[in-house]
Amino acid sequence: MTTTSNQRLFQITIATITWLMLLLQFYLQIANRTTSITEAIIRYFSYFTILTNLLVAISFTSLLLPGSRWHSFFSRYTVLTAVTLYILIVGLVYNLVLRSQWNPQGLQLVADNGLHTITPILTLFYWFTYVSAKNIKWAQTVPWLIYPFAYLIYALIRGSFSHFYPYFFINVDNLGYSKALLNAGFVTAAFLVVALLLLGAGKIKRV
Repeated sequence: MTTTSNQRLFQITIATITWLMLLLQFYLQIANRTTSITEAIIRYFSYFTILTNLLVAISFTSLLLPGSRWHSFFSRYTVLTAVTLYILIVGLVYNLVLRSQWNPQGLQLVADNGLHTITPILTLFYWFTYVSAKNIKWAQTVPWLIYPFAYLIYALIRGSFSHFYPYFFINVDNLGYSKALLNAGFVTAAFLVVALLLLGAGKIKRV
């Protein structure tokens, strides 16, 4: 697809903001750690929020590198739509479920809003403005579930021996396996519902 100057500026903005917020959160994770540096780094990369914002940062950085293999991959409308789905879920889950669980201040508030609100909104707006979903098949939403499903499995397995669960709704220590697995199932189902809604919205918009 042909990239306009406004589109390129949009890509630069999203990539820059997301990388800066990731670096800020990494600094805060290390500075405020209550564990070893190694464990703090592992926990940093154990959050779906971090992994997904990292995916967004890599995606939009790649879009700025025409001719590269990564540019070709992330330019695909199916890939951009999947990335948008993931970061949209990050924004929805945090702002509807997790925001009330704590009260960040100062730089932590900046990082939280950047990772959970600003990047999701910018990415969604970019997708809605520049990405066409008319040729994406409904069945293609199913493979998009592999990433969140794999993440949930990882979080549950690592939590079983580290007793660190990034999110309260999959905390086996507090909820037990039955409830945690049920919640994981609901989360996966939510991904599918939002994926279908996003794709539906993409098919009726004019791009």
